Amino acid sequence: MTSSGRDDAAGGLFPAEPKTPTDPAAARPRREIPDPPPLQRHGPARVISLCNQKGGVGKTTSTINLGASLAELGRRVLLVDFDPQGALSAGLGIAPHQLERTTYNLMLERSVHIDDVLLKTGIPGVDLLPSNIDLSAAEIQLVTEVGREQTLARSLAPALGDYDYVLIDCQPSLGLLTVNALTASHGVIIPLECEFFSLRGVALLVDTIEKVQDRLNPQLTLDGILATMYDGRTNHGREVFSRVLEAFGDKVFQTVVARTVRFPETTVAGEPITSWAPNSTGAKAYRALAREVIARS
Repeated sequence: MTSSGRDDAAGGLFPAEPKTPTDPAAARPRREIPDPPPLQRHGPARVISLCNQKGGVGKTTSTINLGASLAELGRRVLLVDFDPQGALSAGLGIAPHQLERTTYNLMLERSVHIDDVLLKTGIPGVDLLPSNIDLSAAEIQLVTEVGREQTLARSLAPALGDYDYVLIDCQPSLGLLTVNALTASHGVIIPLECEFFSLRGVALLVDTIEKVQDRLNPQLTLDGILATMYDGRTNHGREVFSRVLEAFGDKVFQTVVARTVRFPETTVAGEPITSWAPNSTGAKAYRALAREVIARS
């Protein structure tokens, strides 16, 4: 393809020749983040949404493995599956279609308490609020509810004192369910695949976050951008990462999650990479991310 063809395909954003011959993720100045001290008590939880309206960028993988890594550091973690596809639940070895009660029941049935839905996982220190396709109906039913944007926040409130972190795996959409997750959260982590079309959607997501800050949840902050599926051997990957650094600076986590075949294996196994392949680069990356998240909290 000619240089002009490459320019046209990218909407003129990328030049024909890369600006960054070296790997910007490796060349970036780094500071050592030590393991955090042990906690004397648990709670109240910091609630973090992992959000990106583009699918396939590593939201669910990051939710599971960040949660497992935080638990390794002595933190109590609640994972919230807030996607009707139930990928988070399935990734922890749970069959979503067999569940009698899910986050849907918790949000829309007053008689259902959070303890009725809560499940223990195979990861010590990590619990789960599961989901399945029933949740897809919630977006329609919530439209007529008073205070519909705060429904998830009200549902989670009784459990916040029992955990140090609540991680919400959002669906790939900027609809009412995602607004509920952002309204319930203290922070947002944006997993971003280092690919051009992922980068284009971040501006829209940041605009949604700012609207939620202004109208519903003034305490909401952008905790960070997490580069996922990164391949520093490609010009495209390096260029996208450089653009992300230019746009967001210190908001970009030092941790970069490289592309690896290990993550699909963990989905089949129904466990996090920290236990499936504890010495892998993926496991080390999410442990480093956990230290960064705690340091930024």
